[in-house]
Amino acid sequence: MLRWGFLGTSFISHTMAKAVARSAGSELVAVSGRDRARLDAFATQYDVPRRYDSLDAVAKDGDVDVIYVGLPNNLHAQAVIAAAAQGKAVLCEKSLATNMEDARAIAKAVKDSGIFFVEGLMYLSHPIIAAFGDIIESGRLGRLRTVSATYAADIWDVVNPNGKGTIFNLGCYPASLLQYALKKGCGDAVFAQRHVQATGNRSPKDRNICDATAILKFDNGLIAGITSTDSFGMSHEFIVRGELGSVRFLTNPWLPAVGENSLEIEIYGHPIERLTLSSGYDAFDYQVQLVEAAIRNGQREATSPSPSLEDSLQIMGFLTEWQALAESATPD
Repeated sequence: MLRWGFLGTSFISHTMAKAVARSAGSELVAVSGRDRARLDAFATQYDVPRRYDSLDAVAKDGDVDVIYVGLPNNLHAQAVIAAAAQGKAVLCEKSLATNMEDARAIAKAVKDSGIFFVEGLMYLSHPIIAAFGDIIESGRLGRLRTVSATYAADIWDVVNPNGKGTIFNLGCYPASLLQYALKKGCGDAVFAQRHVQATGNRSPKDRNICDATAILKFDNGLIAGITSTDSFGMSHEFIVRGELGSVRFLTNPWLPAVGENSLEIEIYGHPIERLTLSSGYDAFDYQVQLVEAAIRNGQREATSPSPSLEDSLQIMGFLTEWQALAESATPD
């Protein structure tokens, strides 16, 4: 059994606790939280034997094999560094951090300690993403020309005011899927060869960027447009167009659910194809299974499509660039 220690008792920790409980290869043995009432309620609900009031105490618990960092993203660096110092494997929620200084500190702690680490972009562990990557890599679409992506969710009233807004909260999803698509279709170096323009709107609640759009042009000629908002809607779109055809997600690529998840492939001039995968697991279940397999096999990084540490740093590099441009275009 893989023994988990959780940092945080938020909504996302509840989601992950249910995934751990559904797995025959994992158990939740420790949890920490700042609010004692919430901590006790969480531990009781999931039958967690040990509860702590500090993240360091979980990291030092000898019965914990892997730490799940379910804390707000502005606290990720502190948590990962503490876990790495104790040699614990880490699954850290997205976004990796809210600035590159913290992201680099996380990377240094992971590399220096030699622990297993993966950023919790859980959707990337779902088989629908590997199927999408296979389509891109096959060359059926021809040379890739454009990518269009939107993720909108009406969650403005529950977002973390210290998380710096929608780009780090939701924008990390289309940004990471764009990075994966370019790796599969254009090679490892292309994502860094970008020129970015961006704009946005600020939330009246916390003055963070709540709506943001980035236009990217890569040195190979591919153009991508990404929009992220947490001020309205529940909407998603991800379309890759090449010279011979296109592929689009019909279901939400960033929240693949139990049941059917689908893609649509159009080779221009031919009937549209639909690829549907059925599964009894959701993305969080697959993420738990990913961590179990990686640690069992002695890996230090997750297997693709899940992000390597370098992938996470590349994605963070773009997110911070997007954030800076959107903020400069939207004076407070």
